[in-house]
Amino acid sequence: MTYKLLIVDDEMPNIRLLERLFHQDYYCLTASSGEEAISLLDQHEVAVIITDQRMPQMTGIELLKRSADRRPHMVRILLTGYTDLEALVEAVNCGLVYMYVSKPWNNDDLKLRVSRAVELYENNKRQHSLNANNERLSSRLKEMRLGFVRAMAGILQMQDSYLCLHAVRVSRCAGLLGEKLGLSEQLLSDMTLASFLHDLGCVGNGGEIYSAGNNLFVPEEYTARAAEVISCVNELKDTADMVRYHYENFDGSGAPLGLIGDQIPMTVRILRVAKEFDLLTNPRNEDQAVTHQSAMEQLQRGAGREFDPLVIETFCDLAADMRELLPAGFGEMPLQRQIAHIQ
Repeated sequence: MTYKLLIVDDEMPNIRLLERLFHQDYYCLTASSGEEAISLLDQHEVAVIITDQRMPQMTGIELLKRSADRRPHMVRILLTGYTDLEALVEAVNCGLVYMYVSKPWNNDDLKLRVSRAVELYENNKRQHSLNANNERLSSRLKEMRLGFVRAMAGILQMQDSYLCLHAVRVSRCAGLLGEKLGLSEQLLSDMTLASFLHDLGCVGNGGEIYSAGNNLFVPEEYTARAAEVISCVNELKDTADMVRYHYENFDGSGAPLGLIGDQIPMTVRILRVAKEFDLLTNPRNEDQAVTHQSAMEQLQRGAGREFDPLVIETFCDLAADMRELLPAGFGEMPLQRQIAHIQ
């Protein structure tokens, strides 16, 4: 493969010298001004540009600034016979210049530098290709997750509208708590999904489970069933574990493993609090609903036993934000608009 080398200098003797030096190894393009160079860059995939710094109308650094967006993989070499320290420091700090070469140059040294610049150009292209592939894979994973959520949301809505609304409220509540506690974007995403799907195993039995006098407990088999369904998607293993362990108690008295304190992931501790709060304030039987203040007090009494005291403290700080987790008329919205509130 013959790489393209763009030589820019307002002095024709310099252009001819450089063209003779490189024409056997590279396809040489030449320009005597910055504007001419820009025009060539719009037409050619240039691997390396060698430009003089001191030129009329447009300096070499100005040319490199304008060319950076046009040819991001191109490697830039500045050729100068002057000591323009401030401009050079700016160009290097901004990543505009791969290297600079002082006039008069040594031919062998300059050929070696250009050869290394071409290698860097190839590396830049490979890295760009890898990044593009990663972005495509990431986009596909997000679409897959969204598709899974849509499917499960459809099941929840068809089978039990109460569980569906409960799931959305819990996911929004957990998301607010997670942001306040500084969870990473990935953990927030996994936890929000776990919060939405935590009662998936109750489909078909929710009316019996979340009924009068039995608001705050779901048999372990239903939690395990939900985790098993979610774990069928390999990329959701962490989400499945959050669901599986969200009935662990902070003091170690919970199930299924009796984890204690920091052994319980922070995401799980957040989910537990968000779930209990919604069951207190939005039970299936509306007559049993308690006020937000009363719910807060009940959660505070459980701090250190069922709940992480730090999560409870943070939750109380967010009390005002918890009063309106869903917009008015949410239950009548189309399913896809409801799902949008948990992403």
